[in-house]
Amino acid sequence: MAGDATHQREAAAVEPVAVEKPQYNRVLIKVSGEALMGFQEFGVDPAVMERIACEIKAVHQLGVESACVVGGGNIIRGVKVSEAGFDRATGDYMGMLATVINALALQSALEETGIYTRVMSAIDLAQVAEPFIRRRAIRHLEKKRVVILAAGTGNPYFTTDTAAALRAMEIKADIILKATKVEGVYDSDPLENPEAKMFKRLTYLQVLEKGLRVMDTTAISLCMENKLPIIVFSLRQEGSIKKVVMGEQVGSVISD
Repeated sequence: MAGDATHQREAAAVEPVAVEKPQYNRVLIKVSGEALMGFQEFGVDPAVMERIACEIKAVHQLGVESACVVGGGNIIRGVKVSEAGFDRATGDYMGMLATVINALALQSALEETGIYTRVMSAIDLAQVAEPFIRRRAIRHLEKKRVVILAAGTGNPYFTTDTAAALRAMEIKADIILKATKVEGVYDSDPLENPEAKMFKRLTYLQVLEKGLRVMDTTAISLCMENKLPIIVFSLRQEGSIKKVVMGEQVGSVISD
């Protein structure tokens, strides 16, 4: 009897502990250009870029296939350029080139951590990036490379939010992770209104009806039609990307 009890204790001691698994197999991370600035007024904060790269690496090491769409608002915004008197299409192309600069910076930061990457551009930039080809992008993901998608959709009059929604559907991502400067979706700008209320959950229709500036209406409509959920969260909270992937309650969820 005593021997049986000892054997049971030994078996219990060596029994493997269940490892928590990620909630998603493939994600698209949308990083705004403004988030890359940190607390600067312009450009890329190297410390912020390094931290983002480490967070993406942490997700990558969980086995989650990761693609990133980067904005260019830290360098130039097409809408602002057109307001200054430039042709809107020209301004948007300038904005696309800004996203390529950010994509190359993110690629460099990721590869410093030992992660293999590919930058894929929606406009032809053969010397610095591959052209975006859907099947090739999926193949890179299957080979556990982080794919950084630059230049938006390649067309003027479309935002990088729309590009994120489009690319997420093309690569069959499980979810869009929209990393911003604030903790989630609010009923007003929390940087201007300290009484702003944050929503934990929203439907696509609520976002559209309330006119919430989460993503542009084209992006929200695309996600709604294809039932692609979105989580909006702050990139300034350390470990936030991993928390979202592991299913923790972070930020605001937009879904059906």
